[in-house]
Amino acid sequence: MSKKQNQYEENFKKNIVSLYQNGKTQTELSKEYGISVSAISRWIKLYSEVKIDDETVLTARQARELQKRNAQLEEENLILKKRLPYSRHTP
Repeated sequence: MSKKQNQYEENFKKNIVSLYQNGKTQTELSKEYGISVSAISRWIKLYSEVKIDDETVLTARQARELQKRNAQLEEENLILKKRLPYSRHTP
């Protein structure tokens, strides 16, 4: 038999993350709402917000995706810079 997995609405998940950010521990939230600590941890990673400036707020997931993309672009840039001296002298 397969275990029935609970489906929670996105707003509920965000509310749990907000409670965590306002001082409740993952263990307290788990006991109070009957949610596994691993699910709460996953939601925190997904829905925690990072304030960039007065007008820009990203979720932690979006910030990680931007970091990955930035690292990829830096690597590509480094590769292109290494090739540049050779291309100047090639006819």
